[in-house]
Amino acid sequence: MIAANNVTLRLGKKALFEDVNIKFTEGNCYGLIGANGAGKSTFLKILSGKLETTNGDVTITPGQRLSVLEQDHFKYDAYPVMDVVIMGNERLYQIMKEKDAIYAKEDFTDEDGIRASELEGEFAEMDGWEAESNASMLLNGLGIDSSLHYSMMADLDGNAKVKVLLAKALFGNPDILLLDEPTNHLDLDAIAWLEDFLIDFENTVIVVSHDRYFLNKVCTHTADIDYGKIQLYAGNYDFWYESSQLLIRQMKEANRKKEEKIKELQEFISRFSANASKSKQATSRKRALEKIELDEIKPSSRKYPYIDFRPDREIGNEVLTVEGITKTINGEKVLDHVSFIVGHNDKIAFVGSNELAKTTLFKILMGELEPDEGTYKWGVTTSQAYFPKDNTEEFDNDYTIVDWLTGYSPVKDVTYVRGFLGRMLFAGEDGVKKVRVLSGGEKVRCLLSKMMISGANCLILDEPTNHLDMESITALNNGLIKFPGVELFSCHDHQFVQTTANRIMEILPDGSLIDKITTYDEYLANDELARKRTIYTAKIEEDEN
Repeated sequence: MIAANNVTLRLGKKALFEDVNIKFTEGNCYGLIGANGAGKSTFLKILSGKLETTNGDVTITPGQRLSVLEQDHFKYDAYPVMDVVIMGNERLYQIMKEKDAIYAKEDFTDEDGIRASELEGEFAEMDGWEAESNASMLLNGLGIDSSLHYSMMADLDGNAKVKVLLAKALFGNPDILLLDEPTNHLDLDAIAWLEDFLIDFENTVIVVSHDRYFLNKVCTHTADIDYGKIQLYAGNYDFWYESSQLLIRQMKEANRKKEEKIKELQEFISRFSANASKSKQATSRKRALEKIELDEIKPSSRKYPYIDFRPDREIGNEVLTVEGITKTINGEKVLDHVSFIVGHNDKIAFVGSNELAKTTLFKILMGELEPDEGTYKWGVTTSQAYFPKDNTEEFDNDYTIVDWLTGYSPVKDVTYVRGFLGRMLFAGEDGVKKVRVLSGGEKVRCLLSKMMISGANCLILDEPTNHLDMESITALNNGLIKFPGVELFSCHDHQFVQTTANRIMEILPDGSLIDKITTYDEYLANDELARKRTIYTAKIEEDEN
């Protein structure tokens, strides 16, 4: 069990948290939600002890081990992958290193023998002999190939490092698990594996995530941060949403009835206060009026952008034809004779673990890369808008937000441009901020403004939900559902893919393509059946042999 007791945190004059009291108990998974800037990550740092409170404290059941998903992807570059995962249980790792140091001594003494015996006993009690096997199971589940388990962290790409740090947090069955955006940079298979892991996990989990499907799948409770307070709800994200909306409706209805009562009492008092025979009744009603208090209903700190892609031109029947595209990157063939035809009603989600392949295909279709083989052709009625996965170059300049977007606008009018920025929550003085200093979420909203202002009828989006808060993801999701044009996109948000796509393409690790006209859930169900058939067939062949 971990609890915050009267926790207050002040940053300058601003109170980020004020007298927060909340208890997280064993056997439950808590989704910590709130708008960007509400303090979700900060609260996790308070719980982990990495951040001191202004007042109050955090208590943990004595003897329980707390594990945290770390965010520094380069911290362990000097260590082997296997060592990093086992570091998740700090004491076990210390024992392993001390044992190795003792056994490596040339002048092994009796004292060393006694110490080694003590360490071996503690090592066995902590299931140390199973440590590497357990670490490998975690790495395999998250999609880290066995050939990389003893590689150096420095040799892994960014996504693989994220998975190793997640395996480190999960290792050794911690009593309390704190996860800040654990699904970021995970492919859909790894997310599905993590969902199953957390559903079966019997201790305490507190997780911050912008993935609605993930929160609905794993959470037993929802802790909502709003205006420096944390309100606890029993149930997952959808239950929280319905409950919070119901609570607001009930408070508004209660206030409406109170206001009617106030009006009734005021009219009686005004009418009969001067009437001697009614004076006692008027006085009584004055007392009743003084006791009526309206419930304070604060508007939520959450803000939803307005995302509406409106194509300037209706798209024709010929949209995009791709024939035999092949591309090798750094000696790896990421696309192998990929061919498909896009129809004018298609909303295609590109899925699978091959992240580089999806990004490479999108860059080829936007003319940023040349294929080694093959061709593609856009229809004459099409116009494209592109959301790149890496937007570093886009914002490597000293333009203000208004000037930056004006450069892409067909109408060079500041009021017109500010209208698009206003929809994306850039109000007033925000327009003169330099794009170079924007946060990740602000840059994404700028890119979406650029796509809206373009009037394109074909949208290509490479992981657009990265860095967005829940409200912006919901707005983008709804905007793409309404969009009457063609969409090609990749995204790790299950609900986003399921509600938007009507066609699924999976680029396999060998660079080939699976193309199905279906919803994402139906695709996964068929894919799972295919996997089960493969496993079943392999088992029969093994039994026969």
